[in-house]
Amino acid sequence: MKNNLKVHRAIKDITQAELAEVINVSRQTINAMEKGKYVPSTVLALKLALFFEKPVEELFILEEED
Repeated sequence: MKNNLKVHRAIKDITQAELAEVINVSRQTINAMEKGKYVPSTVLALKLALFFEKPVEELFILEEED
């Protein structure tokens, strides 16, 4: 799964730590998601969508499997 979190975070001009605090996760979780090493739970994805005021599908892109 790919995501646009880093882009949307830059648009809002907030750090990973600031986003993590708002969403109530660690900065490391935000970092891992941005690097594609961590796939968020549905609840976490929805919290991010609400924060960025974007649909989940705009933040997260499901890649096709081979």
